[in-house]
Amino acid sequence: MIKELVASSAVWGVLLTISAFSLGSWLHRRLKKAWCNPLLFGCIFVVSFLSIFDISYTEYKASASPVSYLLLPATISLAIPLYEKWELLKRHAAAIIIGIFSGVLTSLGSIWLLAVLLKLSRQQYATLLPKSVTTAIGMDVAAELGGIAALASALIILTGIIGGLIAERICKIAHIKNAVAKGVAIGTSSHAIGTAKAIEMGETEGAMSSLAIVVSGILTALLAPLFAALL
Repeated sequence: MIKELVASSAVWGVLLTISAFSLGSWLHRRLKKAWCNPLLFGCIFVVSFLSIFDISYTEYKASASPVSYLLLPATISLAIPLYEKWELLKRHAAAIIIGIFSGVLTSLGSIWLLAVLLKLSRQQYATLLPKSVTTAIGMDVAAELGGIAALASALIILTGIIGGLIAERICKIAHIKNAVAKGVAIGTSSHAIGTAKAIEMGETEGAMSSLAIVVSGILTALLAPLFAALL
């Protein structure tokens, strides 16, 4: 019956994606635990569904593609909280840019070191390099450098989920209390998924994290080819 539904419906992937995320959100509200991330549980539900009913990822991707089209508009809409904190941005512009630049260098440099220590192949290295930027940019960067775009997407999502889960705790452990610093750190390291957590933490954190997504994405696209040449 499920196979027949998949074959006859062009939008079953969209419905599955929305249903999985809604179920994940319900669990998050119900359990009120940081590890109950809606995206994480949504991914688990989708993977479980596809595995149980023996449906290929290719079929799911083709049917769920309309959801992917919303990724860029959703990312751009994060400019709204940034606009609302424009004066704060101008006041701390130098520190914000230096912070984002340092974060991007740390991300790329740590991947290079990991690749050297573990003797990763060029393809594996290129796939890992853009792990900390938004999927819309990271997949293209990975593909351009010879990596696997689909695997890069999974790694980017995993990075964002982990960042969202531990961001607040890391800030407490490191005694980071400044809202601007929190937002820059979260956005630079865990892109849009982390930004969702930053918005929960406060308006300033959300605005600065939104800025960090854009700037870190641009810097990664520019610097990743240079780091790719090091291996």
